[in-house]
Amino acid sequence: MVTRHRIFNKHLITAAVTTAVTYQTLNPNSTNSPFINSIIRSTRALTTIISTIVDYKYTLSCFNLSTDEYRLALTELHLRSAKRMLKMCEANKGIYIKAGQFVSGVKQVPKEYSTLLSSLQDQSVPYKFEVIEHVMNNNFGPNSLSEVFLSFDEEPIAAASIAQVHRAVLRNDQDVAVEVAVKVQYPGLKFQMKFDVLTMSLLSKFVGWSFPGYRFQWIVSEFEKSIASELDFIVEGKNLERIRENFKDNSMVKVPNIFWDFTTRQVLTMEFCGGRKVDDLDFMKQRGISEVKVAKTLAEVVAEMIFVHGFVHGDLHPGNILVSPERKNGFCLVLLDFGVCKQLDEDFRLKYCELWEALVVMDSNKIQEIGEYFGVGRYSRYFPVIFTGRTIDSKSSIGRGMSVEEKKNLKQELKSLKMDDISSFMESLPTDFLTVLRTDGLLRSLMSKFGAPVTVRLLAYAEYALYGLSLKADSKSDSALGVMLFRFKIGLRYVQVRLLFGILGLVSWLESIKHTSTRRLKDLLASAGYVVRNLYRPLLAA
Repeated sequence: MVTRHRIFNKHLITAAVTTAVTYQTLNPNSTNSPFINSIIRSTRALTTIISTIVDYKYTLSCFNLSTDEYRLALTELHLRSAKRMLKMCEANKGIYIKAGQFVSGVKQVPKEYSTLLSSLQDQSVPYKFEVIEHVMNNNFGPNSLSEVFLSFDEEPIAAASIAQVHRAVLRNDQDVAVEVAVKVQYPGLKFQMKFDVLTMSLLSKFVGWSFPGYRFQWIVSEFEKSIASELDFIVEGKNLERIRENFKDNSMVKVPNIFWDFTTRQVLTMEFCGGRKVDDLDFMKQRGISEVKVAKTLAEVVAEMIFVHGFVHGDLHPGNILVSPERKNGFCLVLLDFGVCKQLDEDFRLKYCELWEALVVMDSNKIQEIGEYFGVGRYSRYFPVIFTGRTIDSKSSIGRGMSVEEKKNLKQELKSLKMDDISSFMESLPTDFLTVLRTDGLLRSLMSKFGAPVTVRLLAYAEYALYGLSLKADSKSDSALGVMLFRFKIGLRYVQVRLLFGILGLVSWLESIKHTSTRRLKDLLASAGYVVRNLYRPLLAA
């Protein structure tokens, strides 16, 4: 089996390399040709995908689907294939790095893929300064670096898949130094995007043809929308200003100011904001900043975006959130990189608020009703599992997880689901739902790194979902009395939720006290035993 696999790969790679070399021989001056580079990237992607398909086909054909050996082999296969994908993304760079980062935030793919591909967040190699200078001169004219800026650091302070950021000081009429961060897009990305996204689309269809239940076209479609807006820094600047306006009264959030006179589609000039990546736990410990407080603030920021503003930052990975110890609160969160933002449909925002209210109080009928609205039908029974870690029939309180019996029943139920069911579920969801799913996945990953209690995120979501529902009463068609009654009902529901979480917090605190007391009692008994043994040892020796 392995021999046939290797022979197949060998012939495939040989054919791909031969094609590229032949083209290069016939076109000796095309070393930096965007077309030949695209052909090479696509060939590498094709080789990787076909190798992966062959690996899955041959490996899984040797096992019975219901056995533990099959599940173990599948885990090893996912890991092997994820490493293959990671290597391909690193080699292809640019749009492929961005695609890998995008997939790493999709929690509906096997965890082996999301875990390994998340390393792409920190692996972008910066371009040479000559390339950056060329882009700057194309956008602002010759000698722009010396005419526009008092200083411009050649070494970037950050490098990503489509751009890198340089620290600089702007010239101005008042001769006051203005420190800025200049984000410069790499050249040739628009052509790369069209070619690479087309390749990804064809390959995803090829995977679907090879494995009918595995349909990933929805991921490619979402990524295409994401990357198209991300390559236009004018759009990013407008997104930045909107989020800055939304959080202008929140002292825990800082969004940099933008300098429009020095911003184009390829260059974004904004206020320089200091800080460290939000997952730098050592930095927070050194500064005496509580990880749980940071987690709570971040959960509230995300919840406010989704449930209240309806305008969501869609790429909140650690590199795009800084912790700055500058504010009087002890710290603030600095939000960066607004290329991927999504305006949620107002009806969706309200329904999503209703869904979270139903999830908190476990109103199974309401959850299924909202599931019908979102078009997922019977799959809505898995909403509580996805968002709160409980089954729809769970008797445990929110934030307490599942009982052993519930886990056993859920495991048995999930065995009956096929990949086709998961594909159908994801394809049925509206695009706004996919956006909040990915954002929630990124938040939960950070919550886990902080070691924050599950209830931190759940309470923030519940609180802002109810507040988001109260905004419905602002409709001009509502009478003054109707608005008052609606807000009164929302207020009562909010009090109920706060009481629920208050009781949960009290139970958790009592359990922690019990655990601490038990541990201390054991330590005390152990110490007493040690003392007694030492007292009696001389007597026993005598």
